[in-house]
Formats: sequence, structure tokens, C-alpha cells
Amino acid sequence: MMGTLMEHVWVDAMELMEIANELVAGCREGREEANLDKLYAPDAVSVEAMDMGNGRETVGVEGIKGKHAWFGSMYEILDGTVGDPFPHGPDRFAVTFNMKAKNKETGVVEDMEEVALYHVADGKIVREEFFYTE
Repeated sequence: MMGTLMEHVWVDAMELMEIANELVAGCREGREEANLDKLYAPDAVSVEAMDMGNGRETVGVEGIKGKHAWFGSMYEILDGTVGDPFPHGPDRFAVTFNMKAKNKETGVVEDMEEVALYHVADGKIVREEFFYTE
């Protein structure tokens, strides 16, 4: 691992899955923002696959909340599914997201699919990385 992830103590598999399952449940139940405070380290890093106008990396829970607010201001989610978590070793898990979203400005409805990779240390999500196509 690189950077600040080296400084953290890895979690055990049970704790990793508790965090992963809570993240998925929160996404399915509309508790994403509450889970940012509950599950994320204050200095967590969020990395997008491409720059959407604000750079690819956002640092800190408040910045990540801003990303969520921006997305909510741009898109109306019409339908979607959140897959079950895929654990990867003691410190990472991935989740798939599929959604149908309407661009609020243009009215265009888009099918969106992404994979998110979450890194966990000290019982908190410290990094999230999103993979998708344009």
C-alpha cells in the first residue's frame, strides 16, 4: 500500500464485512450521508475515474459530502441496484452500482454502472476509488 494507508492498522475479516455490509445497507436505504460520518475516516480520500470538473481526488468527509450533494443536484435517480460486497484480503472490498438516472439539466436518462473499491484501516474507510466508463 502507498501513502497514508501504510500508517493504519488493518482490520480483521469480520470487521471488514461489518463495514462493507453497513455501507451497502446504507446505500440501499438512503443513508449514504449518515454512513459517511459513521464509516469513513475524517481524512478519507475519494478518487473518481475521470475529472468531472473538480479534479479526480477529494480529501476529507466534508469534501466527499460535497461530491454527493453535487451528484444529487445534477441527477435524479429513477432506479438502481447496489450489489453485495466483494471482500479482497483483510483491508478492501468492492461494490457494484447500477442506476438509471435523469440529468436534471438536459432531461436525458442515462444508464450508469460503476464499481467502487473501498480501502479500510483502523475500522474506517480511508479510501474509495470509482471505476466506470463515460
